[in-house]
Amino acid sequence: MMMRFEHLAHLLLGEPIIVESEDRGSLPNDSPHTAFHQQTRKTMRHDETLKSAKTANHMKNDKDKPAQTPAIETAEPEAAPITTIEAAAVPAEVERLQTERDQLFDRLARLQAEFDNYRKRETRERAEYRDYALINAVEQFLPVLDNFQLALKTQSTAEQLRSGVELIVRQMGEVLRSLGVQPIPTVETQFDPRVHEAIEMVEREDLPDHQVMDEVRRGYTLRERLLRPALVRVATNPKQKTA
Repeated sequence: MMMRFEHLAHLLLGEPIIVESEDRGSLPNDSPHTAFHQQTRKTMRHDETLKSAKTANHMKNDKDKPAQTPAIETAEPEAAPITTIEAAAVPAEVERLQTERDQLFDRLARLQAEFDNYRKRETRERAEYRDYALINAVEQFLPVLDNFQLALKTQSTAEQLRSGVELIVRQMGEVLRSLGVQPIPTVETQFDPRVHEAIEMVEREDLPDHQVMDEVRRGYTLRERLLRPALVRVATNPKQKTA
């Protein structure tokens, strides 16, 4: 009975079974214990072959899989601790910025005040220049007004009065020319819509077509700038139109 338990232990461990007889002799090869032992060893070899095949298959699959790159964790930079020197420099920096701000506000206020003064001064100078120009023009027309008043006070004939008015008109023309005002030429000139304004078209065969034949109201320019157009009558020649 003890031999059988030892045989079973050898079978479980995969070791060969050696059965000794009472006379210390080995069991014959055709013993039923030997056959059982050989069958068990064949089964264990088959299982080991299957395990080896599975292990090799797993290793092959692991080689075929792409290598996975481990994720790199990026750690956020830690805030540097504030040192004692830096903590002491903060109030000084704040005070410097406040001083700079106050200086900028003061400079802005000064510039705004200077601009307001400049605008007022420019408005005042412009008004003074306009008044000066007006005074200069009015001053030159005062003698003309004086001559008109003298003409009304004098007792003279119509011919004398006409001669006096002609003198005043010439004097007025001289004043206007001194101010840069020039009369627009009209009679015997070609009609120009830029400076002439036609109030009537008169058919005349003895005058060229579109020629100014009469002036109703004189026009003036001031340094090549039109003050007012001249009112004129314009001749039309039908013969020149058909030609």
